[in-house]
Amino acid sequence: MPGPSRCRPIVVLSTLAVAVLLGLTGSAAGQSAAPGCVPVAAWVAPDGTKRLQGEDVLAAAAKRAVVLLGETHDSAEHHRWQLHTIAALRQLRPDLVLGFETFPRRVQPALDRWVAGELSEAEFLAQSDWRNVWRLDPQLYMPLFHFARMHRIPMIALNVEPSLTREISQQGLDAIPPERREGIGRPAAPLEAYVDWLFPIYIEHADAAGRAAKHERNDPHFRRFVESQQTWDRAMAEALAAAAKRPGAPLVVGLMGSRHIVHGHGVPHQLKDLGATDLTTLLPWDPSADCKDLVAGYADAVFGLAARAVAPERRARLGVSIEQTAGGVRIRQVEKGSVAEASGVREGDIVVEIAGRRAKESGDVVGAVQRQAPGTWLPLKVRRGPDIVELVAKFPPPPE
Repeated sequence: MPGPSRCRPIVVLSTLAVAVLLGLTGSAAGQSAAPGCVPVAAWVAPDGTKRLQGEDVLAAAAKRAVVLLGETHDSAEHHRWQLHTIAALRQLRPDLVLGFETFPRRVQPALDRWVAGELSEAEFLAQSDWRNVWRLDPQLYMPLFHFARMHRIPMIALNVEPSLTREISQQGLDAIPPERREGIGRPAAPLEAYVDWLFPIYIEHADAAGRAAKHERNDPHFRRFVESQQTWDRAMAEALAAAAKRPGAPLVVGLMGSRHIVHGHGVPHQLKDLGATDLTTLLPWDPSADCKDLVAGYADAVFGLAARAVAPERRARLGVSIEQTAGGVRIRQVEKGSVAEASGVREGDIVVEIAGRRAKESGDVVGAVQRQAPGTWLPLKVRRGPDIVELVAKFPPPPE
């Protein structure tokens, strides 16, 4: 893979100039945050909720070994903030590596070929198995991918197969033989605060899936859920720590869901267990977020984002969790009150045809649903035991 060009035009920008150009400066340090707790375009330290100078935040981050940038996966505004932050960091420290939660390790060759300029967008998305491993609109992430490609910044796949974390959630880590753990070591024991923080998330997931969950922290189902989250955290931490040891000690920037970062419980905790203690955590802050969550230790700094000026396009949502099987695409869970439940889809159904096309893999189902316009009907055929059942998913019209 070609390395970064050594011939650069001589353009000298101060840290402040870089931050100003990229819209990442904050108000004067030491001032108290506005009543909204994180003003738009300002950096704030959760410890004491004081504003920070943006150039100071970026300069400090650029001196670290690892920088973690959080996101809400379906927020275009979060990904814009990530891109601006990465661009600022690159001006301060050109030797970068970008790590993405979005990709499992098995698709690393596709990332290498993309950065090298060997693949079109369509080829990259196909070879990285995007529709099966991540499933969100790729245009949310393409500006980041193009930035890496344009500047020949290595991209690394941080994640493991969803099937591994799902299996751990169902059976527990000890039930998975070491040879099937994708080389991931045993995670460091979770902080008790992390267990407490994960518990309501577990209940939320169980309720959304229509499963009865014991509201007890010693519930074996919950403990397995914690183990699956820890394995996820550990996988990303190990990949980031390994990248930081590459020749030249590049600045490694990890992009992942904020839940893996907040309070230092997830990936930061696992990184520190690996001896990778030279890190910083930066998170975006939405105006709708609850200010009571902004406490010491939440992150090293947060950046205030503006409310979305335009409501996001409403996409069709079936309301199921799926997995690929030999005979088609299996429905793992059906959410209560979802389009799928209303149309008669049941847990355990095998989708064999959708929108008149054979469903060979999970991406076929995801793609068909994403192409569906609000207010339209989607025909599908499922195998239920020995029978083939024809169903119609009726998507609600867009709000007026």
